[in-house]
Amino acid sequence: MSTTSTTYGARDHARAQAGTVTEAMPAIPASTWPDPPPGIDPAKLTWAETVAGGGYTHKVLARGTELRLTDVEGDACAHVLLYNADQPWERLNVADTVKVQWNAYLGEAIALLSDQARVLATVVTDESGKHDALCGTSTVDGLRLFTLAAAKHGLTPRDIPPSLSFFQGVHVETDGGLTFTGSAGPGKSVVLRTELPVIVLIANVAHPLDPRPDHTVTPLRVLAQRSAPSTPDSPEWTASPEAQRAFENTADYLTARGLA
Repeated sequence: MSTTSTTYGARDHARAQAGTVTEAMPAIPASTWPDPPPGIDPAKLTWAETVAGGGYTHKVLARGTELRLTDVEGDACAHVLLYNADQPWERLNVADTVKVQWNAYLGEAIALLSDQARVLATVVTDESGKHDALCGTSTVDGLRLFTLAAAKHGLTPRDIPPSLSFFQGVHVETDGGLTFTGSAGPGKSVVLRTELPVIVLIANVAHPLDPRPDHTVTPLRVLAQRSAPSTPDSPEWTASPEAQRAFENTADYLTARGLA
């Protein structure tokens, strides 16, 4: 029987854990992810992970990556933050994302805008339709997890802006009140396409308006694969005049930096 009371025993115990696999852990390399869903090419996978309820994850993704988030059991809530990986002081601006596009609801062809009026990512596929761009992660658990994830990239609590929430919906009533509408059920996915190299932070914790007292939250699957960024012919570019200007700002930035 091994013991950890000595240095050699602790070493042997640690080495004996090699090969241990749990549900909530990343696949390394990502191409080893078992049973990828339709539309996912294992050879192109760069990130494959299941995030437990109450857990967090983070990654730097290249421009043109497709990020697929899946609510596995129907009670995931993926709070998401995005940063320009090359200049992380440029970050997701939820207020601009909503007001510039005249739309308080996330869905297909919505551009996720930075505070520099550029597109960090776009929503290209949405099977859920239950999301929130108004409340953010205002719970202690969510802020704690974002603080931990941000620290892995040299970011501090002051660098954490309001976030977007996927898979748990909120409806705005005529009097301005907010009604929690919950999820669309298990197995629903959202696909984002990154339009700049980005840092992605995800906290999978209960929505702040979820009335259930036990803070119910279930696993979130995260898969990212290499793809191509949008072009002027992509529907996201012309979804609205405001989105087109943001894409043009992004193209100008990329051209000037030799990235496009």
